[in-house]
Amino acid sequence: MFMRLFVFGNKHKVNLIPRFSGFFKRLKERGAEVVFENDFASYLVENGVFDFKDYHTFSTEDRNLLNGDLVISLGGDGTFLHTANIVADKQIPILGINLGRLGFLTDVQDCDLEFLPEMIINKKFFVEPRTMLKTNIPIDGNVVEKYAMNEIAVLKQDSSSMISINAYLKGEYLHEYQADGLIISTPTGSTAYSLSVGGPILMPESPNLIIVPVASHSLTVRPIVIPDDLDIELRVNSRSGSYLISLDGRSKVLPQEVKVKISKAPFVVNTVRLKGHSFFNTLKTKLMWGVDARK
Repeated sequence: MFMRLFVFGNKHKVNLIPRFSGFFKRLKERGAEVVFENDFASYLVENGVFDFKDYHTFSTEDRNLLNGDLVISLGGDGTFLHTANIVADKQIPILGINLGRLGFLTDVQDCDLEFLPEMIINKKFFVEPRTMLKTNIPIDGNVVEKYAMNEIAVLKQDSSSMISINAYLKGEYLHEYQADGLIISTPTGSTAYSLSVGGPILMPESPNLIIVPVASHSLTVRPIVIPDDLDIELRVNSRSGSYLISLDGRSKVLPQEVKVKISKAPFVVNTVRLKGHSFFNTLKTKLMWGVDARK
């Protein structure tokens, strides 16, 4: 059965790549075309890690080349988020193979590698759609549409004073947050930055977003869960006259005059979950959710 697979990877994990040579070879033997992202492939060649004479490469500068059956992300959650940002509206399912520490988004562990080629070829996996966030950012005089899978955060730029963030939902005034920042999180991002500052955990398929302040000046301002079809507008006031906007960790400084408008993206990113794996099992094994330390 012919399949075209695209591979993205983390350059900082190159020492772990050689163990995948057999994995990719078995995929090719079963009729799959394995195509590596060009920068990742070049880095591996330069460091003598992998021989690409039997594989193809592609450049992310031409997204039209992203036309296939599956995307494989080799690395941790950061690599997965980077991959999702590039794949975006292409709708190709993304399978994360964990080479990092936590790997909450990367569903495959070492113990799965022996059976993985067969599962991929026969498509013995589930595809889960994940909500993406959309915002517009001014870059070099142009307004550019950007996306995030985990969260979009507005944060203070310096380490001294907090910022004021006036939040509006569908044009209705919500609150003026006095804090170090404000996070707008998807259900996928509910176990990431949002969770670290006290936000709730949502099931990945929940039709909701989370608004959670970072180091709020008021104890009465708690995280709030809202429907994901509400448009959000944030207006920032800062002593420095600027602030940081962060999309899944990709940050840019903006002048406080720029309003941040956030909405659900018009597409989802499809992620792969193997049979026998579940969201709650991942919570328990990787975040120790519900573990009683007294036992």
